Amino acid sequence: MKVFEFQNGDKMPMLGLGTWKAAPGQVYDAVREAIKIGYRHFDCAAIYRNEEEIGQAFEDVFAAGEVTREELWITSKLWNNAHGEENVLSALQKTLADLRLSYLDLYLIHWPVALKPEVLFPESGTDFFSLEEKPIANTWKGMENVVKAGLTRHIGVSNFTINKLKQLLNTCDIRPEMNQIEMHPFLQQPEMIKYCQEQHIFLTAYSPLGSGDRPDILKSSDEVSLLENEVIMRIAEAKGCSPAQVLIQWALERGTAVIPKSANPVRLKQNFESTTVQLGPDDMNEIARLDQHARYIKGIFWTMPESPYTVEELWDE
Repeated sequence: MKVFEFQNGDKMPMLGLGTWKAAPGQVYDAVREAIKIGYRHFDCAAIYRNEEEIGQAFEDVFAAGEVTREELWITSKLWNNAHGEENVLSALQKTLADLRLSYLDLYLIHWPVALKPEVLFPESGTDFFSLEEKPIANTWKGMENVVKAGLTRHIGVSNFTINKLKQLLNTCDIRPEMNQIEMHPFLQQPEMIKYCQEQHIFLTAYSPLGSGDRPDILKSSDEVSLLENEVIMRIAEAKGCSPAQVLIQWALERGTAVIPKSANPVRLKQNFESTTVQLGPDDMNEIARLDQHARYIKGIFWTMPESPYTVEELWDE
C-alpha cells in the first residue's frame, strides 16, 4: 500500500474508505468489513451524520483485538456552522465523542463557507456568514489550537482553491498538510497538483468514481458517467479489472490519496484490490485526454439568493 509520509513520520495509507452517503444501519458493517479486508484509512465528517455508528465500529474492532487505534488513520472535518476560532474545539470534541476516539489523525476545514451556528444546512441566504465576518484565518487559529491540545495530529482543508491556499499560507503558524478536493479524469486539476507538490501539501481525491449515488438534487440532467466512459471501460477490459479499479489506480498513480465509498462487501474488496492494477504511460496519457474541468459537486447549494457566496468566487474561476 502506498503511503504519504508526513514531516513527523506519520504515515497515511493513500487508499482509504470514504463514508459520505454511507447510510445509518450500513456504515457499521461497512467499516467492520473494510477493516477485515485491510483498509486502514477512514475518511469521516460531522455532516455525514454517521460518526456515532462509525465510532461503535471502531470501539468494537479495538475491543476484539482486530486492529489497534495506532494502526488506523482517521480523518474528520469541521462543518460550516463551526467556523471561528472559538468554535473549533467544541466541534472536534463532539466528533471525538461520536467516533469514540481520544484524537484524530487529520482534521480538515470542510468548506471555505461559513454558516450560522444553529444552521446545519442553509435554507436561505440569511443562514450564512460571509468570510469577512468569519475569516478563514480566524478559524485556522482554532485548528492550530486543537493540534497544540493533542486532539488531532494534523490539520488541513477541503474544497480550497490555489488562491485560498495561498491566502491561508500567508497567515498560518501551522501549515495545512492536506487539501481534499474533487478529482477524477473529468476534473484532473493539474495546476493544483503542481502547486501542492511545490508547497508540500498532500492531496486527497474525493468522488473519484463520479459519485453516482449522491442525491438527485445534486445531479444535472446531462450528467456523464465516469464508470461508463468508453476509454475507462476499454482500459478496464484490457486489464481484466473493473472501471472503478482503473479510476482508483489512476488517482494513486498521480500521487494523490483516494477515498472511494462503498458499503457493498464485494465492491469494498474490489476497490481495495485496485492497487494491483498496473496502468502504463499509454493508459495514463489516454485518460489525461478526458479532462473536461467538469465538477460533479458544483457547490451551487451555497449560492442561493442573498448568499454571500457565488460559484465563481467559491472556485476562483
